[in-house]
Amino acid sequence: MDRIALTAGTLYVIVLVRAAGTFAVGWLAGAGARRSRFAGRISSAKFERAERAIQRWGAPVVAVSFLTVGFQTAANFLAGSMRMPLPRYLPALLVGGAAWALIYATAGLGVLDMLGRLFAERTALGVAAVAVLLLTACGAVLYRRRTAAPPSSDTATEES
Repeated sequence: MDRIALTAGTLYVIVLVRAAGTFAVGWLAGAGARRSRFAGRISSAKFERAERAIQRWGAPVVAVSFLTVGFQTAANFLAGSMRMPLPRYLPALLVGGAAWALIYATAGLGVLDMLGRLFAERTALGVAAVAVLLLTACGAVLYRRRTAAPPSSDTATEES
């Protein structure tokens, strides 16, 4: 079996289980989640944006959410909590999950092949490339945490 087909098939199963599980948790949580200890997470800007998009566009938003980073979990959870009917949700899950699996299988394997060749032919350049990728990822995480951090209580007291 072709390596890309095997990888895409494996990723497809993974994304179907994960996304359907998120949908099921949302379905079970329903409106009660908004009154629980998870209310803060659900009322975040990301979830509110996903909820508005799902209310307006429905299943196509769920399908397209698989092409984003970080939005797909919110979209699947909210589709469940908003009780999107399964005949509308399942096609979106199947199409979006397939697109996600194919993109990650082809691009992911391509990047791994490129890094493997780079390490084999020019080890120092391969190490440098991995270091740059790791530093970029760490920088993005730190930037995101700083911009999302609420003001400290010291700042709030000084402003009063």
